[in-house]
Amino acid sequence: MDTLSYKTISANQATVTKEWVVVDATDQVVGRLGAKVAKLLRGKYKPNFTPHVDCGDNVIIINADKVKFTGKKMTDKIYLSYTGYPGGQREITPARLMAKPNGADKLMRRVVKGMLPKNRLGAKLLGNLYIYAGSEHKHEAQMPKVIDINSLK
Repeated sequence: MDTLSYKTISANQATVTKEWVVVDATDQVVGRLGAKVAKLLRGKYKPNFTPHVDCGDNVIIINADKVKFTGKKMTDKIYLSYTGYPGGQREITPARLMAKPNGADKLMRRVVKGMLPKNRLGAKLLGNLYIYAGSEHKHEAQMPKVIDINSLK
């Protein structure tokens, strides 16, 4: 037998089908929610997943201010950042970050960014993420479908 009976199909920008999905973050654990959202952004739940192509969905997270941490991570976990200057290492806890304006947005964006590839594709995928602290969002025209994040693996 000289030929294969199947072909590997690689998605590209023209053949990919992007959808809009809404995820409700009420009473979800931050890390588990972030991992599932990162998989949705990458397109890993789709049968035509291609690692080097943006084949994921546009994800809208609502009620981001109602996420929770397990244990005492809300006050004990530390996120580090560096200003670029000597002695410029800054640290912030999730509780202090949530108290800031747009804190829920910043927290979820930081969590999901850490679970995406660290390259140009990861930066582009992060642009497909929309986070809102309340239950209202401004993407009704795209007719997003609501999915249950607990049903995904």
